[in-house]
Amino acid sequence: MEKVLTFNQIDEFAKKLANYVEENTVIALIGELGTGKTTFTKTFAKEFGVKENLKSPTFNYVLEYLSGRMPLYHFDVYRLCNSEEIYEIGYEDYINNGGVALIEWANIILEDLPKEYIRIEFKYAEKENERLVDIKYIGNKEKEAKFNVDFGN
Repeated sequence: MEKVLTFNQIDEFAKKLANYVEENTVIALIGELGTGKTTFTKTFAKEFGVKENLKSPTFNYVLEYLSGRMPLYHFDVYRLCNSEEIYEIGYEDYINNGGVALIEWANIILEDLPKEYIRIEFKYAEKENERLVDIKYIGNKEKEAKFNVDFGN
């Protein structure tokens, strides 16, 4: 589903998603610089119960936040030279560890994403305070149908 959303609507979507996700959910965030991936992540994390200030993990690739209702693993794979590097930081352990993984710049590792994940792509819209947001549940038709109902697709 593709929608034009204001920043306030994106915040509301992030909050709703934070309360929707379950263990081992992977959220793949895609979009150019400045389209709102990190802002979305910060809103999501706060609603998820993360107490720490969220920092961009650009130089660490992944930061762990354990104060929320489940562990939150915040990936930023922008600086990877190739997608195989993601495995050097224990990627598979993170995504199968009972928490939620938010991956910024997920388009860089598309072939390495799990079979099931939530894909959110942010694009610039005509108005400065809006974004075109494409939201999809990938890899499970039953969960995709429920997701589409729950998120108004």
